[in-house]
Amino acid sequence: MDILRTPDERFAGLPGFEFAPHYLDDLPGFAGLRMHYLDEGPAGAAETFLCLHGQPTWSYLYRRMIPIFAAAGARVVAPDMFGFGRSDKPADDGAYTYHFHRDSLMRFIERLDLRNVTLVCQDWGGLYGLTIVPDMAERFSRLIVMNTTIPVGESPGPGFDAWKAFNRSQPDLAIGRMIGRGTPHLTPAEIAAYDAPYPDARYKGGVRRFPELVPVSPEMDGVAEGLRAREFWSNTWQGQSFMAVGMADPVLGPPAMTFLRGLIRHCPAPLEIAGGGHFVQEWGEEIAIRALESFA
Repeated sequence: MDILRTPDERFAGLPGFEFAPHYLDDLPGFAGLRMHYLDEGPAGAAETFLCLHGQPTWSYLYRRMIPIFAAAGARVVAPDMFGFGRSDKPADDGAYTYHFHRDSLMRFIERLDLRNVTLVCQDWGGLYGLTIVPDMAERFSRLIVMNTTIPVGESPGPGFDAWKAFNRSQPDLAIGRMIGRGTPHLTPAEIAAYDAPYPDARYKGGVRRFPELVPVSPEMDGVAEGLRAREFWSNTWQGQSFMAVGMADPVLGPPAMTFLRGLIRHCPAPLEIAGGGHFVQEWGEEIAIRALESFA
């Protein structure tokens, strides 16, 4: 496998991101690939917040929430999926499959032996995270869920269809500029930070592939996992949940989140971020604070 690794200097001086990098290069089944993750707060903490990003972002998306969770005495772990952030990036777009990503995240959780975990997820972080919890439920105790879905063989809606078509037409997607359009309070330096992992289009295989992997028809990978997840969250989940909704999200906004809330057992009314777009973690300070208050 031809592997691309973003030079470290591209991550120097990113605003609000003074976190030390950590790496694993021994995930079972992923020999030769190095995964990056953030690991903040006390290592021996009784609880861990596992923050999973989506497409086309990386762990930089959680920089506003990580300090709040860590200040509460928790360990906070935020990996970059392969193809994103500081993690290695297979050069062949065909390497990025549904199970490639899902399995790597499960091996990551096992490798760090994460327990008493609060899953913090949005976008693909939810598509994967919400299906992973049923397979290792003994490790998870709470949920913070934002602007995501559990697809089971049909499109999430016309907003997603439009996004998928647009992404397909942009093999060298201007990631920072796209995120900035829906997140007007970002500074130019923060917008540029979302482009840092990608020196050129060769590095964007994961970005190109993710929308194609959403299980929108019954024969696709991920449908069985989604069906099992919907049943688990509706009937088996025993933990605490907190939902925040970026109300201005045109893809996975209020209608999708209302439906998802109906699938999550005992999920309380969501925190509505009126101006929040799809990348609602950019309004994350309030979300983190309110979530901790809710759990307390």
